Amino acid sequence: MKNMISENLRYLRNIENMSQEQFAEKLGVSRQTIAKWENGESLPDVERCAAIAYACGSTIDELVMCSMNESRQSKLESDNGKYVFGMAKVGERGQVVIPKHARDVYSIKPGDKILVLGDDRGMAFIKLNGFHKFFGK
Repeated sequence: MKNMISENLRYLRNIENMSQEQFAEKLGVSRQTIAKWENGESLPDVERCAAIAYACGSTIDELVMCSMNESRQSKLESDNGKYVFGMAKVGERGQVVIPKHARDVYSIKPGDKILVLGDDRGMAFIKLNGFHKFFGK
């Protein structure tokens, strides 16, 4: 269980695109505490696990009981070619980091152009050459 929590903490921190220091500040602990948790040298208490889960949009069960990286991938992929890649954080200047799995699936490389589409239900990104292929142009 110690390794699972350590892996999941590192995974969540990376999803949040935060350094150990930034993550520690968000959780009200020291950077050294985050490092010890991620290295498996110590474990957060139950209250801290709840705070971590809440802060990262997760659950205590997910944090403690399963590999988030593997479980989120398997839960979010379907047989019909549709995906939910998880959350992305919007930076101060509006930049969005596309999750690695999405970049791999759609062969998105630095410099590629992405079209941003949206309506009152939300927004979506599509690789520009994929848009041209879809509409046959």
